Amino acid sequence: MSEQFPDEVVTQALTRLVTLPGVEKPLALITLDNGHDHTRPSTFGPGGLASLDAALDQVLAADVAGIAVTGKPFVFAVGADLSGVPRISTRDEALEIARQGHLVFARLRDADVPTFAFVNGAALGGGLELALHAQHRTISAGAFVAFPEVFLGLVPGWGGTQLLPNLIGIDAAVSVIVENALSQNRMTSGPRAAKLGIADVVLEPADFLERSLEWAAGVLTGAVAVDRREVDRGAWDDAIARARQVVAARTRNASPAAVRAVDLLELARDASFAAGTAAEDEALADLIMTPELRASLYAFDLTQKRAKRPAGAPDRALARKVTKVGVVGAGLMASQLALLFLRRLEVPVVLTDVDKARVDKGVGWVHGELDKLAGKGRLSPDALNRLKGLVSGSLEKSAFADADLVIEAVFEELSVKQQVFAEVEAVVSDTCVLATNTSALSITEMAAELQHPERVVGMHFFNPVAVLPLLEVVRADKTDDATLATAFAVGKQLKKSCVLVADAPAFVVNRLLTRFLGEVTAAVDAGTPVDVAERALDPLGLPMTPFELLSLVGPPVALHVAERMHEAFPDRFGVGTGLRRMVELRKTSVFSEPGVVDPELADAFTSTGTGPSADELRANAERAMAEEITLMLDEGVVQAVEDIDLAMLLGAGWPFWLGGITPYLRRVGTL
Repeated sequence: MSEQFPDEVVTQALTRLVTLPGVEKPLALITLDNGHDHTRPSTFGPGGLASLDAALDQVLAADVAGIAVTGKPFVFAVGADLSGVPRISTRDEALEIARQGHLVFARLRDADVPTFAFVNGAALGGGLELALHAQHRTISAGAFVAFPEVFLGLVPGWGGTQLLPNLIGIDAAVSVIVENALSQNRMTSGPRAAKLGIADVVLEPADFLERSLEWAAGVLTGAVAVDRREVDRGAWDDAIARARQVVAARTRNASPAAVRAVDLLELARDASFAAGTAAEDEALADLIMTPELRASLYAFDLTQKRAKRPAGAPDRALARKVTKVGVVGAGLMASQLALLFLRRLEVPVVLTDVDKARVDKGVGWVHGELDKLAGKGRLSPDALNRLKGLVSGSLEKSAFADADLVIEAVFEELSVKQQVFAEVEAVVSDTCVLATNTSALSITEMAAELQHPERVVGMHFFNPVAVLPLLEVVRADKTDDATLATAFAVGKQLKKSCVLVADAPAFVVNRLLTRFLGEVTAAVDAGTPVDVAERALDPLGLPMTPFELLSLVGPPVALHVAERMHEAFPDRFGVGTGLRRMVELRKTSVFSEPGVVDPELADAFTSTGTGPSADELRANAERAMAEEITLMLDEGVVQAVEDIDLAMLLGAGWPFWLGGITPYLRRVGTL
């Protein structure tokens, strides 16, 4: 199989013998290391599996007390090397890869001496599966584990779907393998992994290997007893039903991998390990050959490479240091921004608003969220007190005098934002960056009357701020490189993926979502039943239905953006009658209860049956988005089409298995 992986960075399995106190024979310690630092994690391609296989040959032939596997600094192993997957041309080749992983890993599980995994750092996918094949596991408090396969269009195919539910229980396994993967690939911390039962003991990072060796010695001498709770096999049906509900809700059952993963978890209740892993082999072979997997690898590549090196970003050396942040506004969005800056930058953050009650509410919200984090063990008491001491509120913008960056999150009205920036400019230094979180307004117009318009930049975050990883960095007509570089540097510190966009109406994500929602509301206005419009996009497997998205965005924001886009492009963007009615009545949802249109909105959402069918609506939406993408590329809104795909993946939750919006539209023939 090596011909399919010519560029494999081979993970070597390096073996040494370690003497343990009180243990007569040595322990064979295998360290997985690909020769790079933590920025290039260790993976398993054909070469890596062969190296591990050879190391196991060596240690199983030796006279040892046990075998342990660990990783290089900060990384245990992060799974299969996916670089060669696009070169796999037959199902038989895919099946061989699946079987090879099982054959090598099973040697650790079936060894006639005790085996250990010392999970010192990131253990993802196949890396976690290798650890699960060991009979005992330690984990570092600084490590994290996850099964990202379903997120990528695969299944855990080297034993994960069979081993994990029979170790920690089916309900917890559903959360780790399915639910977490479909929640932007949520990770599980070392302490949490130990609590779930994935590891037997959690140890501190500073002396992790030494303590792991001591613990292993205790197991080998009998001084340490490993106690594992019995798995409740009667919980299987309910957990599988929950898994199917999660998959239906988050993928509309459009992800072949998600559906297949649940089937494998169901099988794990009664199947022998051999039968279960054979089923994993077949599933992996099938999925590797699907267009969904090939599409997801393109999406994965964007998020792992292009997102880390934003196209068009200025030289990082131009970025100014940010030692204090000001936030204009103290509403929910502003408070979310304040919390994010506070946690990631750990610098003073001050909020302002028009009255003390609003300021106090904003600061109180931040304090409350910090308390919640501390309650979950994610902040120490010292960190909690320190961060609370860094956030403050003021009625005076003079509080921004020594700020290096001020971001506004006030009402979406151009004149209001112009006034805010004029007031801020009067009190800050000439080098202070002025950022706006506007979702649709012209940043060039916002800065037009300022003395230093070159230091104004768009930093468009997405709601909820703590969850969605995208940051659209918007360059206005006069934004200079130092300002832009500072925005990118801060975005990286905030752990956001930045995409450079031009100062065009609604930028990228909101422009496409508004065009998409416009097709839906136009169909309803034309007489398409709401329930038909709501389900018309289900075959795409989008994370939310159109009206769920509308509720998340908020009808007032959606109306504002729709009106702005209608002003800019009246021939392509309309404003739905129903949307206006929702805002007039202050409704947050079309429905009063699931599937039932709010009676007060019935006049605006009346079905005549004369509107587009579900298939017609979906085709209309696809054509509209394809047209808008073509126009954005012609207008130079982004550096390249990949930036549109990246923005939709990270800002709109566009499914990985669709590979980004443009590959999908090409496959259906509209782009």
